Amino acid sequence: MTALICGSFAYDTIMVFQDKFKNHILPDKVHILNVAFHVPEMRREFGGCAANIAYNLKLLGGDPLPMGTVGKDFAPYAQWLDEHGIPRTHIREIGNAYTAQAFITTDQDDNQITAFHPGAMDFAHEVTIGDAAGVKLGIVSPDGRQGMIDHAAQFVEAGIPFVFDPGQAMPLFTGDDFKTFIDQATWVCVNDYESQLLSDRTGWSPHEIAERVEALIVTLGGEGSHIYVAGTRLDIPTARAHAVVDPTGCGDAYRGGLLYGLLNGLDWETTGRIAALMGAIKIEKHGTQNHRFSHDEFEQRYRDTFNQTLKLA
Repeated sequence: MTALICGSFAYDTIMVFQDKFKNHILPDKVHILNVAFHVPEMRREFGGCAANIAYNLKLLGGDPLPMGTVGKDFAPYAQWLDEHGIPRTHIREIGNAYTAQAFITTDQDDNQITAFHPGAMDFAHEVTIGDAAGVKLGIVSPDGRQGMIDHAAQFVEAGIPFVFDPGQAMPLFTGDDFKTFIDQATWVCVNDYESQLLSDRTGWSPHEIAERVEALIVTLGGEGSHIYVAGTRLDIPTARAHAVVDPTGCGDAYRGGLLYGLLNGLDWETTGRIAALMGAIKIEKHGTQNHRFSHDEFEQRYRDTFNQTLKLA
């Protein structure tokens, strides 16, 4: 049972400035801003929504099939995917582009300055849903604008149910675009901020959006998540993290758990709890693909967290 995961692949270069930006940016000189931050601490992580979601689904024992476009610098990432048994069948290299990358500088106040280069991601429309076989369900996660539009339409044409997950791509679309996506999708998954934007742009409340899909999932960070389904709202509790180290990628970890539940026909209460626990496990590690667990470890932690028994397929 395969999940086709459409979305981005990216390198995240994360630098730490051991001071505060405000000590070096003069408010009355921002119109002629010219500053350099000395960043002795730096790490490069594998990221991108499609890869992150696929990694998390694979940890749970699911069958992810990521789809997207990458650049001429993808070789180290390709090796990483191979080492973790994540297929590259539907990842296309764009020879005259770089893989998407984010350059993130964080200061001691946890403020961030980010530069994002989309690179090969903007060619996402060059890979198509019809090229993949044996797909049970899919997800349209943040990617190039045209790629997201095309992939949603192609899922509908192929009769494959899918999750619409706009994430950080929300600024790329209009209210009418979102209405189309919602009417095409089987499920919609957003965080609380994105949920508000979605309602503002469409004029539809969460309950009205939920009436148009099988379920609307809204994540609330440390407050758990809400799943609007069958005319009601399920309140999914948060899973306690042993340490809060890095929230980057927690949403993708949650979506990996969501896909696992959908692939295996689990009820929404169980699916939401698996997804919540995936987010908690991820937040305990730097980066988006550095957490690990065995199935026995996950089942035990699920039992300890929710006082319920779970057996991963």
